[in-house]
Amino acid sequence: MGETQQRALVLGGGIMGLSTAWALERAGHAVTVVDQDEIPNPRGASTDHHRLIRHAYGAQLGYMRMVDDAFEAWSTLWQDLGEALFVPTGVLAMADAEGGWLAESRAALAAQNRPLRVLGARNVAARYPMLWGTGIARAFLMQAGGVLLAERILIALHRHLLHRGVHFVTARATRVDATRATLALDDGTSLQADLLVVAAGPWAPRLLPGIASRVTASRQVVVYLDAPYEHRLAWETSPMLLDLSEQGGFYAVPPVAGTPLKIGDHRFTNIGDAEDDRHATAAEAEAILDLAHRRIKEIGRYRVLSARACYYDVSEGERFILEPMGPRAFVMSGFSGHGFKFGPLLGMALAAAAGDATLARALPEWAAGETVAPDGLLFERARDTV
Repeated sequence: MGETQQRALVLGGGIMGLSTAWALERAGHAVTVVDQDEIPNPRGASTDHHRLIRHAYGAQLGYMRMVDDAFEAWSTLWQDLGEALFVPTGVLAMADAEGGWLAESRAALAAQNRPLRVLGARNVAARYPMLWGTGIARAFLMQAGGVLLAERILIALHRHLLHRGVHFVTARATRVDATRATLALDDGTSLQADLLVVAAGPWAPRLLPGIASRVTASRQVVVYLDAPYEHRLAWETSPMLLDLSEQGGFYAVPPVAGTPLKIGDHRFTNIGDAEDDRHATAAEAEAILDLAHRRIKEIGRYRVLSARACYYDVSEGERFILEPMGPRAFVMSGFSGHGFKFGPLLGMALAAAAGDATLARALPEWAAGETVAPDGLLFERARDTV
């Protein structure tokens, strides 16, 4: 007789939960995904037009090294989905002072022989006519990197998983029993499996007391814009922008694949509650626009299409939490706004570790960006699993 198929239960239908469900199903598990809302969940941190993928990571060398593996994991996912929901744009990073994140990124990229082009203020203004060059101390352009079409990815993953027989339950979890791999639901029922994965984003601290002291919900506001006619072509061919300033910088995502131009604050607020309204106030939207006034020409002429808030689950030092909770459960949390790019990679690694105690012990430090995979086995086994 053949082996009994292992049952896996995943709490959370964002990029981490769906990526893990994808990897577990490919590894032979019978998977059930639970989310409190329909997928894509409009309240989830993963649900937006875009997320970014790039190698520049300041002094966080572990995550910089993981980006190549993340690209490889995305390639595997694109093959399964039958389409690549990614637009290469490159990365333009700027700063108004020497040192800091920009200098650390340049040093780390150079040490890894990553090609980049150093630009001065005049270069930036000449190449990107929608931007002011005034006040730029340092800048660099890197061709690798681009925009992940986040909401479309969630929709495609959900559709693919349904086709593969993954079961979806719309319900709110009220209690997690990691020892028994069980979820209690708000309708009074419960679900149990051989393996439980909690990937509940900013709701995780409500369910896992051990996470509550390590993860904070952070309200983040983004604004969607329509550029004036004379600046549209420049934006449509623009790289993603990372503008770093001691007074408060911003990031900008170009209007690719029919999506709008988006700007947001890359700093964390570390305030709010995951249950709060996602409506952004006029004052919140204006605060985001204020960050870009000194860099984007004539931003007062840009038409505001909309503004919204989401909640990230932020951990100390922006280190990911991916660790076992006993022999039958894992938690995925603390992705701090930059986890989306690693979703498929982390899902593949967890699927491998679910059947390998050695890998399970290695996951936390690797996911936190503190170590490389021991002897390369983590990535090799993760890939072998799928």
